[in-house]
Order: sequence, then structure tokens, then C-alpha cells
Amino acid sequence: MKPPPFEYRVPDSVEAAVAMLAEGGGEAKVLAGGQSLVPMLNFRLLRPAILVDINRIPGLSYIRDDGDVIRVGALTRHYQLETSPVIFEHLPVLSAAMAHVAHLAIRNRGTIGGSLSHADPAAELPMMALLLDAMLGIASPQGRRSVAARDFFLGALSVGLEPDELVTEMAFPKLPPSIGWGFEEVSRRHGDFALAAVAATLTVRDGTIAEARIAIAGADDRAVRATEAEALLAGRALDQASLDAACEAARACVSPNTDLHASSDYRRHLVEVLTAKALDAAWRRAREAA
Repeated sequence: MKPPPFEYRVPDSVEAAVAMLAEGGGEAKVLAGGQSLVPMLNFRLLRPAILVDINRIPGLSYIRDDGDVIRVGALTRHYQLETSPVIFEHLPVLSAAMAHVAHLAIRNRGTIGGSLSHADPAAELPMMALLLDAMLGIASPQGRRSVAARDFFLGALSVGLEPDELVTEMAFPKLPPSIGWGFEEVSRRHGDFALAAVAATLTVRDGTIAEARIAIAGADDRAVRATEAEALLAGRALDQASLDAACEAARACVSPNTDLHASSDYRRHLVEVLTAKALDAAWRRAREAA
């Protein structure tokens, strides 16, 4: 199939891009990697009047160590995150997660700004943004603002982004060297969308968990944090009782749909099993780093 007709614009700056989006009056779309947008255009699920191609805007592709945070530009490709020594050193769970994003050809083109703005419930990057307490930089004709990832994702393919706004970067607070992490995903085939995925980090002090983070994708209308499960682990060692309680809480916090790929009950089961595996890996890594 072919996309419907549209006007093609190529801005050379962020300011020009958001001005074009504003001109579109809600009928403009941003082209970054195009890995989600182009298929939707071809199936005529989207019919934008204007397509704003931001790939020629300089300075939007970077991975930068900025003191306490790692900043990643919106045009940074998934493969760059996967292979970056800076990400591997300070955010190793993010490196691991990016290896599960689709296939290599897609990771070479897909961008972090596009993935965050598209907000597929099964995508890895929105889940990692939640897990790592990321902040998103957003530009509009009125200026720039920052929003926490937890406030950005509103539902399936729905984010807190106005029609004239553009995601420009993502900022991740660095993880301490002693933190433990785990990432687990199940898909029908490698590279397919996740039926369920779980990522976890554990900060361990004096043999007990000082902080736990658990994020889940593919089992709700958006990526979610399992906050009740996190609270159950605080101040405890990861023994069988605490692990079972956390896994049950993680299972209870999601509301998956049944579709042609998996039933809701199966996805809940996957969340429980994957949470156990991710927490076990995080606990082991934290103890080894201590």
C-alpha cells in the first residue's frame, strides 16, 4: 500500500521543526526513524497533512556524560544505546534491554525520540524510561520544558505531548556502581514485540534492599512501575518469602488484554515468572558488587 498525499518539510533546527508542527494545526507528524510511522502511513492509519522530517537537524544525536546524568538526544538510534560504552558503564540494564528491540536493521534506524513519542505498550524504551526515572526534554514554539517519564505516558500510543511539541532528549540519572539489575523478556520469536517484559534494579546495603525498582511492559495499556512490589522489598533481603510476595504484587498490578498472541492470564503469568527472574539476577549482581 501507499501513504496518502502529504506535504514534506525538512527543518534545519528544532525551532523550525516546532514552528512547522504548529503550522500543521494538529495535522502534522514528525518523521525520525520512521520504523513505526511509515507502516502506519502505508496502511493509511494516519493521514497527516504535513510530514516534518527532523533527520537533518544537527545536534540531536548524542550520548553524553553530564555529571550525575546521561543525556541522550532524540535522534540517537537504538543500536547506539545498545553499543555505547557510556551506557554500558552507567546504565547496563539499558544496554541489555536495547538488544531486545526488534531486529538489527530496525535498531539501526529507530530513534529514542520516536519510540518514546509512539509509546507502544510492548516497547522496551518507555519501560526503561520509567525504571530509570528518566526526564524528557520537550520543545515547542513557546519554549522548552522537562517532564518525568512517569507523567509522560498516558496510555496505549498516548503521551503528554501537544501537537506542536517535539521530544528533544532524554536524561537518565546514573546508576551507582553497586546496584544490581535484571532484564527479562518473552516474545514469540526473537525481535517480535514482547508478550511481557520485566526490568528490575536493586540497591543493597548491609544485606538488605534499600531501594527496589520494577518496570513492566507488554502487559497493560502502557509500561508500568510495580510500586507495591517495590515497597514490599524495601528493608528486606531477597529470600523466598519476599520474592514470592513481590512477584504476586507485580502480577496483580497489570491488566493485560487477550489478543491473538496471548491471553490475559498468560501475560499475568509471564509477569510473575519474569519478575522472579529479573529480581534474582538483580540480587545476585548487587551481592557480587558489594
